[in-house]
Amino acid sequence: MSIRALPLLAMLAAVVLAAPLGAQPKPAAPSQRGSPRLMQGPMLGAVEGDGARLWVRLSGPYAINIGYGERPDALDRRSATVTARAEDDYTAIVRLEGLAPGRTYYYGAIEIDGRSPKSLARRPATPFRTAPAGPARFTVGFGSCAKSADDDVQPVWRQVSLLNPDLFLWLGDNVYANAVVPQIIAEEYRRQREITLRYPALRSIPQLAVWDDHDFGVGDGDRTNPVREGALTVFRQYWANPAGGLPDTPGVFFHYAYGGVDFFFLDERYYRDPAVLPDTPAKTILGPAQREWLRRGLKASRAPFKVLAGGSGWTDLRGPAGDSWAAYLAERAALFDFIRDENITGVLLLSGDMHQGQVNVIRRSEAGAYDLVEFVSSPLATENYTSSYTSPNEPGLRVPYSGGNNFGHLTFDLTAPDPTVTFQLYDAYGIGAYVPVRIRASQLRNGVSLWRELMDPALRAQHGLR
Repeated sequence: MSIRALPLLAMLAAVVLAAPLGAQPKPAAPSQRGSPRLMQGPMLGAVEGDGARLWVRLSGPYAINIGYGERPDALDRRSATVTARAEDDYTAIVRLEGLAPGRTYYYGAIEIDGRSPKSLARRPATPFRTAPAGPARFTVGFGSCAKSADDDVQPVWRQVSLLNPDLFLWLGDNVYANAVVPQIIAEEYRRQREITLRYPALRSIPQLAVWDDHDFGVGDGDRTNPVREGALTVFRQYWANPAGGLPDTPGVFFHYAYGGVDFFFLDERYYRDPAVLPDTPAKTILGPAQREWLRRGLKASRAPFKVLAGGSGWTDLRGPAGDSWAAYLAERAALFDFIRDENITGVLLLSGDMHQGQVNVIRRSEAGAYDLVEFVSSPLATENYTSSYTSPNEPGLRVPYSGGNNFGHLTFDLTAPDPTVTFQLYDAYGIGAYVPVRIRASQLRNGVSLWRELMDPALRAQHGLR
């Protein structure tokens, strides 16, 4: 820069500094804020008999409403308008209300800031179904461990869409953030929602979720996780669950009733004590408030099946300091004794995390209770472990499935005189891994032994059991 230019720059600076505030540039007009866009979604969240939730993420602080109706060519109702906020990462929940139970509806005709973007106007209306009014026959898909960095195609979702379950449950490691920066966890969710083969399932099958360690922030994370509050904020932004935690107890746990079944989704991370601590009655996965919430819910339930769904495996297969209920056997025993002593029938266990599909039987009939059955699905999209776990204390494990990515599929029939649940595990080609496992509600009550029927005969012989 020449020396002669300096006086001119000084004069310009003086003019700028002397300008009154009223002379500042005017805020951009709405037309100058960029084109309002739908960045991710809609994703169908929890449905009830009279309504549904749709999750969306927009490109800025824009207002959105969605049309819906009973016919794809007659979306004659509109949702209330909601505005995406920066503090929610521009995510929002749109509620569709005034519906009838057990009916098929359609949504579409999305308006953002009062107009429908061309890309959305071309989309056909999407079907969904409300929850039934009472006991019903319905299906549930579930899975865990969906690592987009390992597989950004995830062909297993084709089979989920083909089977089209009435619900899909995410049981943790839904993203692999492995970060103590909330923005990175959110970025992993955004990557997840962009996987094309997931679109049909996310848009039309109700999605319900809890977390495990990798979406909690750090591997094998517990209550000492430095990002647990931030991870919880992101989780709430990116899922459309019916609830999460209690007014005075943060967390992702909630209760959900569907078709005559009570689902208890558990938060097994936020209050989890470090696994390496001695396994005493005070050591906890759930924390006191969540534990009491669960006990109250189980005691009050009259459902033939009560499903406890979480990310951590329920067996002792991973040993005293393992990242599962194996490190919290005192709390587990207290919960199982409560179920026996209060004569709570119909409890089933769901989990993920193991990178194998499994059917486990925790033998409780010998303690005056009933045998607790655990169905495991893992992974949806990452490496598959091939080791065959056995345990001398809990040998009731079927031959584990290590044949690749998979998802669990449950068929509940609450219309039968003796309600049933049937489990199958499907791979990415839609091939079943097992002879379907069928359990009657009458088999899940004190004094009934189930383990011999379900246990793999080879493992029975290996452990000398008859």
